Amino acid sequence: MRIVEGFDVNVPPSGTGCAECEEAGGWWFHLRRCAQCGHIGCCDDSPAKHATAHYHATGHPVIRSFEPGEAWFWNYATDELYPTGPELAPPASHPADQPVPGPEGRVPANWAETLR
Repeated sequence: MRIVEGFDVNVPPSGTGCAECEEAGGWWFHLRRCAQCGHIGCCDDSPAKHATAHYHATGHPVIRSFEPGEAWFWNYATDELYPTGPELAPPASHPADQPVPGPEGRVPANWAETLR
């Protein structure tokens, strides 16, 4: 495989949920995976936007959806969407039985109002 800047196909994801939300007891809407270091962060529709914060803190430009059935990538540096890309180390998504939003037990009843 050709080496692509911003990707490390051998590094596994950091976990099954947003690393910072897990640590702080927060919740997320959707999850994103750093294609370079495997960090799992929450999307920009989530209250804390940890995936974007990870890009700003590290300069790692490419994320992949960490949602079941999604294989797209986003490049923060170029604002480009890639419908597909290289296969990353498994797993490709959070567990299918993990609720969205999640995690179970930490999502407020009025969560949909936060997306407005």
